[in-house]
Amino acid sequence: MQVLHYISLGIGIVGIAVIVWGVLRTLVRGIVLESTRCRLKNTCCEREGLRREFGSYLLLALEFLIAADIVGTISHPTLEEVALLGSIVAIRTVISFFLNREIQIAREHEKAMMKDAAANKTDG
Repeated sequence: MQVLHYISLGIGIVGIAVIVWGVLRTLVRGIVLESTRCRLKNTCCEREGLRREFGSYLLLALEFLIAADIVGTISHPTLEEVALLGSIVAIRTVISFFLNREIQIAREHEKAMMKDAAANKTDG
């Protein structure tokens, strides 16, 4: 059962690494975006793209963290651990659902804006 603990720990570390990577990547791109925003007309859309990208990293990390919790509970399957896992998975699933929904809405909004921009370009 000690092996399952290390597997759970490894999966959790991967989840944390995904979050850190997403934060660093988004931070660097955000700094570059803000430093060049005077030259760009559409920084709002770029910022929304950064939010979506960061949100996708968070979603991926949540999946890893849920997997780590499941494997960890398998190694110590007490009623208390299972109840705790159930509540953690429920909370993370709700967070994942709403984050994914927000990302989809933002994508649809961006597609509509691009379609309008393309229509305005062909009209003018």
